[in-house]
Amino acid sequence: MKKIIFLLVITILLASCKKEHKSTIINKEKSNKNYAKIGKEYTLATKTILGKNLKQAIAKEGLVGAMSFCNEQAYSLTDSMQVKYNAIIKRVSDKNRNQNNKANAIELSYINTFKEKLKNGEKIKPIIEKSDGKIHFYSPIKTNQLCLQCHGKQLQPNLIAKLKDLYPNDLAVGYDDNQVRGIWSITFDE
Repeated sequence: MKKIIFLLVITILLASCKKEHKSTIINKEKSNKNYAKIGKEYTLATKTILGKNLKQAIAKEGLVGAMSFCNEQAYSLTDSMQVKYNAIIKRVSDKNRNQNNKANAIELSYINTFKEKLKNGEKIKPIIEKSDGKIHFYSPIKTNQLCLQCHGKQLQPNLIAKLKDLYPNDLAVGYDDNQVRGIWSITFDE
């Protein structure tokens, strides 16, 4: 009888431990989805404000004139979004135009991960990491026709001259459509 009771108690304990572990995993998945939603919101809002202002600058001053917008105002717009969301919001690349946009070692590894996934035809999803009470959200920046006007292979000579003037160490050219040009690197509180 003691053996049966002992086995029953052990079985109940093991079953309850397994359920607790499962709920922890489910909660972790739910919180990652929330963090992904937050990261995507910050990314989209920042991308939208930058894109809107860039398109206005192109319409008003042409591509060469818009280069001054990128050089002088893109950071202040991104900074305003950082304040709005109380987050660190960066656009970084392995082939940076501005030295401040150079990817660090961790960011570089994610850029390479996204490039490899795109090359293999895999779906690219943002990467989320937690450390020291912070959430680190990484999402690819892929080229499109608007990007290629200043980051593509076929650039206008006057644009090349302006790029050399504003960014003497520019590496951010030579892209084709739908390539990973860099990543959004966003850090916010848990």
